[in-house]
Amino acid sequence: MNQPTDPSQPELANLQGSSLDEETARAEVYGLLAALYYAPPTSELMAQLRVAVTEAPAAGGYLEEPWRALVTAARTQQDAAVAQEFAALFGGVGKPEVYLFGSHYLSGFLNEKPLVQLRADLAKMGLGRDETLPETEDHIAYLCEVMRYLIAGDDVAVANLTHQREFFSHHLQPWLTQMCDALAGHPKARFYAALAEFTRAFASVETQGFDMLD
Repeated sequence: MNQPTDPSQPELANLQGSSLDEETARAEVYGLLAALYYAPPTSELMAQLRVAVTEAPAAGGYLEEPWRALVTAARTQQDAAVAQEFAALFGGVGKPEVYLFGSHYLSGFLNEKPLVQLRADLAKMGLGRDETLPETEDHIAYLCEVMRYLIAGDDVAVANLTHQREFFSHHLQPWLTQMCDALAGHPKARFYAALAEFTRAFASVETQGFDMLD
């Protein structure tokens, strides 16, 4: 069975470069989002963010400002502070401050019908969760890693534009803005508020891109 890679082990290209083609760049953004939502960022990843170029290759790019804000948040906060923020927002015993699971936003509960449908759609593509990972498949990190795979995977029968569009429209677009709202508006969120706004902007670009296929 084909499986997306573990989102805790991102294979990130140099995000500074303007030479990345559009599809590679999209895959790298999804990989970055998966890594940042899955666990507190490693020192290596934070170091990459802090030296990232913040000017878009073309002036006035839609993602330029939210990307600059995210890089600035990385530059102005220590690794330990970001890790503590991650724990405060998403960790702890019982109910987290902010949920990162699609089922919560779609049905109000975890492990409900949206997760069942997600698993069925993954199975149709021959994809499955690594059983060593504790999170269910509707975790935002896992969904972003699936999108990365559908863009950059070698098996063109699975990794293709049709599956990207269907997966995004069914399993990310309906609830991602709600998660970003909850995170951006949380009083404990600083680095992750910036991440939420970048996520929102990127999702908007993806939505517009898929809509243009009609």
